[in-house]
Amino acid sequence: MSQHAMQHVGASVAWRDISLTQRIMGVATGALLGIDAFVHLNDASQYDSFRSSVMSEGTLFRIQGVVAIVVALAVLLWPSITTWIVSLLVAGSAVGAVILYTYVNVGQLGPIPNLYEHTWHAAGKIPSAVAEGLAFLISVAGLIMAVRARRRAAV
Repeated sequence: MSQHAMQHVGASVAWRDISLTQRIMGVATGALLGIDAFVHLNDASQYDSFRSSVMSEGTLFRIQGVVAIVVALAVLLWPSITTWIVSLLVAGSAVGAVILYTYVNVGQLGPIPNLYEHTWHAAGKIPSAVAEGLAFLISVAGLIMAVRARRRAAV
C-alpha cells in the first residue's frame, strides 16, 4: 500500500476512532469559545479609544473574536491533538490575559495598547473569562484523551 493510501486509511480510522466523549467535549469547547467570540465582537467598539500608535484594544477584541470562531469550528469538526492544542492555547492565553490585565498594569507592549482594566464589572468580562477558563480546562482534557487514543491505536 502506498504511503498516501496508508495516510488516507489512517485519517479515516482516526475520524472513526474519535470517541463520543471527545465529540461532546468538542461541542462544549466550541460553544464556550462561541461565548468568548460573541463577547469580544459585541464589546469591541467600547474599546476602540484605547490604542497604541498601531492598533486599538477594540481591534484586539475583534481579532480574538474571529480566532475564537475559527478555533471553535475546528474543534467541533476535528477534535484532534492539533485542534485541542490550538484550542487550549487560544482559551488559555485569553483567560490568562484577562486575569493578568485585571490585576497588573503591564503597560503598553510594543504595538499592543495598555490593556489594564482593574475591574470585573465591565460588560461581558466575567462570562467571557469563565467561558475561556472552562474551554481551556476541557481542551486540556480533550488533548489528554486524544493522545491516549492515538497511543492505543498505534499498538
